[in-house]
Amino acid sequence: MGRASPPDAAKGVPDLIGPDLRVLFCGINPGSLSGELGLHFARAGNRFWKLLHAGGFTDRVLLPSEQGLLPALGIGITNLVERTTTAASELGNEELRAGALVLEAKAVALRPRFIAVLGLGAYGSAFRRPRAVIGEQPETLGGATLWLLPNPSGLQAQYQLPEMTGLFRSLHGAVFERG
Repeated sequence: MGRASPPDAAKGVPDLIGPDLRVLFCGINPGSLSGELGLHFARAGNRFWKLLHAGGFTDRVLLPSEQGLLPALGIGITNLVERTTTAASELGNEELRAGALVLEAKAVALRPRFIAVLGLGAYGSAFRRPRAVIGEQPETLGGATLWLLPNPSGLQAQYQLPEMTGLFRSLHGAVFERG
């Protein structure tokens, strides 16, 4: 029995999308384990799946291998940059800015109601808004309400789980309040 070829790091992890997305979560880029497994937020220390549940988006904490359940809930996942890296700090400003243009094209094509970018520093570089703050942004992206959340990586220590839960709940409230 043969082994599958390792994923191409340049291709990253495929977008998780479906029709009628309420919110499209946008990570910075796939980490090495995510790239290896082909799953978004695959590392055990990543808090994304806990935050989705705690924020009210899912009825339980999903495993990364259950990500396919999200589009039926109106939730999608993409990345600013497709390229897999060991750390997001390996990405340059030009790569992030190019990713912002790709994300805008996805927003136009997919028409999600909200886009939630996960990562303050990456967002600031990608969208040339170094003073951006967490929460709803003043501009839209491809017609979608643009929201900024902290990176859920366990390596990001500035925001702890209780505070991040409140931020995800705020997004959930806006998503479901506005239809």
